Amino acid sequence: MNVEHSACASSTEATDWDQINWKQCERQVERLQARIVKATQLGRWGKVKALQRLLTCSFSGKALAVKRVTGNKGKRTSGVDRALWSTSQSKLKAIQSLRRRGYQPQPLRRVYIPKSNDKLRPLGIPTMKDRTMQALYLMALEPIAETCADRNSYGFRRGRSTADAIEQCFTALSGADAPEWILEGDIKGCFDHISHSWMLAHIPVDTYILEKWLKSGYLEHSNWFATEAGTPQGGIISPTLANLTLDGLEVLLAQRFRRHERKGRWIHPKVHLVRYADGTPVQMSNLGGGSPLIPIVRSGI
Repeated sequence: MNVEHSACASSTEATDWDQINWKQCERQVERLQARIVKATQLGRWGKVKALQRLLTCSFSGKALAVKRVTGNKGKRTSGVDRALWSTSQSKLKAIQSLRRRGYQPQPLRRVYIPKSNDKLRPLGIPTMKDRTMQALYLMALEPIAETCADRNSYGFRRGRSTADAIEQCFTALSGADAPEWILEGDIKGCFDHISHSWMLAHIPVDTYILEKWLKSGYLEHSNWFATEAGTPQGGIISPTLANLTLDGLEVLLAQRFRRHERKGRWIHPKVHLVRYADGTPVQMSNLGGGSPLIPIVRSGI
């Protein structure tokens, strides 16, 4: 067995970062993700958990997680430990350090960045190791999130963009029976106020790990602050957690505003939901007179 093959088979056999067979790693992870999707569709949640565990324990998953964190724009941004993984040796060592048993995330490093409305947005910067653990567990969670997602959810999803959300708005507004009003809503502090207990009860990921992330707290001016609610902006897995929290709204609207008969006439409620997330301020818009609405919900981040 050569190095390229063995590197994706066992974490104990990888000896050189530069010789890892990335295509083979990607194929192995994609196969596991496809199996997670199928098990999710069949409602076999025990099988889903077993496959998630297999993925998060695999060398391929760990290697790809390290590659993502050390290859993106944040590779030069450190957490509270000020550690960066810039050498092949440190990256290989990082793969071997990714273990569930005994894992304890460090507090987030609190920083502030300007928003378009001149206010400041708080970010929580995890350490390189904690970012990599999030990237690893995201690989096991994302197939479920995509399978269960609302049809017209466009923010923070692969293969979807602002243009797709705009196109769906055009589709909903261009028909002969199009609604005359748009209700544009902004969820204030979406990331900051999500219930920890709700996420631990409903997010289909290892709750042992998830709780540690949620309760890790943050450091600001050398002072530690507890995190009692919300999921930190700045974490790799946070957007997916927010999407999973908001999913189901479209179904509830469809159930509430059903096609129904009234006085011998069929009533077709003109209610659609288009959900997108960005950082721009929102306003209430009136495109005419009448009652039907299109809620456009943005998770105000």
